[in-house]
Amino acid sequence: MNSNIFKSLIQTKKDDQHIPPIAGFVFGILLIGAIKAALLLESIHASDLTIGAVVLATLGIATYFLFAIKVASQWEKVIVLRLGKFRGLKGPGLFWLIPIVDTATTWIDHRVMVTPFAAQKTLTQDTVPVDVDAVLFWVVWDAEKAALEVEDYRAAVDWAAQTALRDIIGKKMLADILVGRSVIDQELQQVIDERTTPWGVTVQSVEIRDIVIPQDLEDAMSRQAQAERERQARVILGESEKQIAASFSEASQAYINNPTALHLRAMNMLFEGLKEKGAMVIVPSSAVDTMNLGGLSGMISMAQNNASKES
Repeated sequence: MNSNIFKSLIQTKKDDQHIPPIAGFVFGILLIGAIKAALLLESIHASDLTIGAVVLATLGIATYFLFAIKVASQWEKVIVLRLGKFRGLKGPGLFWLIPIVDTATTWIDHRVMVTPFAAQKTLTQDTVPVDVDAVLFWVVWDAEKAALEVEDYRAAVDWAAQTALRDIIGKKMLADILVGRSVIDQELQQVIDERTTPWGVTVQSVEIRDIVIPQDLEDAMSRQAQAERERQARVILGESEKQIAASFSEASQAYINNPTALHLRAMNMLFEGLKEKGAMVIVPSSAVDTMNLGGLSGMISMAQNNASKES
């Protein structure tokens, strides 16, 4: 964070001392003109005082153009102060300053700016420490306010975003933070925009990139989610058993007053069990008595023995 602020201050100083190429070109032309004028005056045997005056005048004009001509890029506005008072906004393009009297103090960038910010080890409402990373998209809509109402609008926007993020996290439960990122994004945008509007800055959007929780808590939440899935699986299995029992109960109604159908069903069950060679079927005694499976199984055994003797 401090490095970002330092970089922005260095950039501001560089902008203040910026000399456009056109100013250097004009300075070079006038300097060459001063040299040629001095040589010409010397060739006609002019006095040293005259040569010195011409050279000094030419150098003075060249120096004036060197510091008076400024060029702002298409996306820039320049704050101009005259003897310490706000004179106006200049740019984009070519503009003039009166050296010593006028000063280009701040070069405002009107493009959309991207500022990453974070809240580390911030406690939620349920006292869980979290690390949250987010990205802020903002733009300067009033260059005059951005330069005159706040010392360093870039650093101010950065700090406003951090404090707003910490404040919102402290009012939210961990579960709400994990599942409600879009809601937090909207709240952050509103809060930060309210703080930065007096500085001539508007917030376009805020996006949370990552939320990091303690590893122990993450493991516990994973176990909780796994237990919840197992519970749901058991509930689904129980519901399936109920549906199967209801289906059997409904099917049994067809055999209550129809013993022939019951015997046919019993014969089909034995056939399915005995059609494989060497198969063994174990039938409860109650089922044998109820469906007369004993007689049926005896008849089947006799038929199998006769078939084996004939072969």
